[in-house]
This record gives sequence, structure tokens and C-alpha cells, in this order.
Amino acid sequence: MARSSLGERYPAFLLGKHQLVLTVTFTAFFSLVFLLVCIPFSHNAWFQLGGGTAFMFTLVFYLIAVSVVISSKVGLYMLRSSGLSTGHVVLWNMAEVLLIALIYSFFTIEGSRFGIIDLEDMAFGSLFLSAVVYSLISLGVPYALVTQYLLIEEKDKTIRLMDYKSVVVDTPVTPGGEQRITLFDNGGALKFSISPDNLYLIESDDNYIQVWYTDSGGNMKKYMLRCRLKTVEESFADSDLVRCHRKYIINIRKVRILTSSKDGYGIDLGSDVIPRIPVSKTYAQAVLARFNSRT
Repeated sequence: MARSSLGERYPAFLLGKHQLVLTVTFTAFFSLVFLLVCIPFSHNAWFQLGGGTAFMFTLVFYLIAVSVVISSKVGLYMLRSSGLSTGHVVLWNMAEVLLIALIYSFFTIEGSRFGIIDLEDMAFGSLFLSAVVYSLISLGVPYALVTQYLLIEEKDKTIRLMDYKSVVVDTPVTPGGEQRITLFDNGGALKFSISPDNLYLIESDDNYIQVWYTDSGGNMKKYMLRCRLKTVEESFADSDLVRCHRKYIINIRKVRILTSSKDGYGIDLGSDVIPRIPVSKTYAQAVLARFNSRT
């Protein structure tokens, strides 16, 4: 179970700009409180408030540690689209812990050498081990709390692909029709459910999405929901819904014609109501691969 979860792709929305800023801000606050309130009871802690050289030493270490965390999160943000697994992110965060522990150990030894710090136990092994424990708590706890908060927040907005084989429904389930695309509101209540065969595309509209679909009479309809298009993309990574543009996700089953022009590729979904959908260069190869696999 543990190996499987660590090998799973890490949710890309957790590496978004807003999410990482929240992580850094909360971590900086939590670690400051932890270091100044809890660690002074340790026999090898030297943090001090007020004035003097020891305070400046404390301030410089804290600023360097925060800079390490910020730089690390910037790195994760830049790699957010590279398909990082949960294991990769865990190892990345552990590297943060070890680096900050090394910096703490270096500051302690240098501070002692210059007479700024006076500690009883200066053995490097014991010092570094304590620093790892403190760093793991001051970084790991806020990371875990922020991650859980963001996951709960995202769950309220997520469109989910449900398998109706294991769900009690009031209508018979036809073979091959077990999967339905379901939309939930912010309270977790089911608001909309549709067969993938009737869905054409999902369009971004600021903080909302518009789902284009046909009803039982074959009439084109639109349903609006407060949700990010990125959430849809991640939720349906292995389905027939394919991102083709920053504003559009299309149902590859509905593609009738894929055209090429000097402006790039375009998609015709076979409906007079839906205009030609552009394919941006960022997603062109993925769309072509999925289109060719179905022809």
C-alpha cells in the first residue's frame, strides 16, 4: 500500500502558485513559533529573542532557512508539469529537512567557535540528529496540515469519474455504461451526472467551467459549475477527456474532424452549435496521439 501510494502521481494542483505560497507562509509562521517556544527547552538549542549577537545569529539562520524553503517550492512549481510522483515530492521535502539541519549544525559549530553560542553537547552526530528531528517537525507538520487542508478544499470542487458498478442506483445500468461523469457542488452534493457519450467539451469561464452536453432529446445544453479546468484535467487524466487548450477540454470520442492550418490545429466536434475548437501548441502532440489512437 505504501509503495503504491508513493508511486502515484502527485496532485499537480498542490504545486500551484497559490498552494505553494500558502505552504511557505504557514510553514514560516509555524516553524518560528516552534523554534522559539519549544526548542529552547532542548539542551542544544541557542535561539534567542531581543538584541545582541545571538539574536542576529538566530535571525540570519531563520532567514536562510526560509529562503531554502522558498527556493525549494519554486523548484517544485517549475517541475509541476513533469509528472512528479508522491515519492518524488516526499524525497524533495526530506532533502529540505536535511539541508536545513546541516545549516543549523554549521551555524551551531561556527557560533561556538566564535563564542556566540555556548552549548554543553557539541558532538556533530548528536547535534545533527537533533537538528533533523527539529527540522522534520517544524517543516513536516505544517506541510502535512496544509496538504490535508488543500485536499479537503479541492474535494469540494472536484469533478469525479465514478464507477456505477459499486453504487446503488434507481435505474438499471447498461453494459459499458457503468462510468458516468458526475459533478458535485461545494457542499459535496451530487448536482449533475452524465454519460461520457453525451459530453462534448468543458470550457473554462474565469473561476467556473461550462459543460457542453446533449440531453435525452439530443439538444445541446450547457451546465455551469464553480471549478478549475486544471482540476478537471487531473481528475480525468486516464479518460477520453483531453486538454487541447488553456480554455478547453474535449471529449476525444466526439472529434469528427481534426484540421491543420497556418494558425495551428483545430477540432470539429460535429455540432453546428459548437464552433471550431483551437488546439494550442502546448497540447498539440497529446491531442494528435489520442486522436490517432482512436482512428
